[in-house]
Amino acid sequence: MAGNVVRASTSVRLSMRLPPTLDPQVAQKAMEEKLTTNVPYNAKVTLKGGHAGAGWCMKDLKPWLMDSIKQAGADFYDGKPSGSYGMGGSIPFLSELEKMYPETQIVAFGLLGPNSNAHGPNEMLNLTYAKKLTCALSHVIAAVGSN
Repeated sequence: MAGNVVRASTSVRLSMRLPPTLDPQVAQKAMEEKLTTNVPYNAKVTLKGGHAGAGWCMKDLKPWLMDSIKQAGADFYDGKPSGSYGMGGSIPFLSELEKMYPETQIVAFGLLGPNSNAHGPNEMLNLTYAKKLTCALSHVIAAVGSN
């Protein structure tokens, strides 16, 4: 009869991004063990669901593809050099795609322009940046067709 001092139940949805080299089954097992071992106050923990997708790490690109990406970037971004960084490597779709087509070069382009704030409550796309990326991507695709 303690009102809101004692909760009858609490539900939590947990999602974790993994580095691309970590086996998702190993990570899931470790999480389950941590969440169910030495639970405080004799609380009952029930786990269900459990989608565990493998991460992905891009292979080194062939020189002609890397050159076409650099050229397209310079052409549409005022001569500035193209750059890349690891982001979104935990997207399981890319890992599955690479398993299906192991000899294919996969490049994941993202649209995080100025003030995009990905996955935030005020997420938005910078339309000027989106147009430039679309043009650059079309030139990269054209280069693929000519090699």
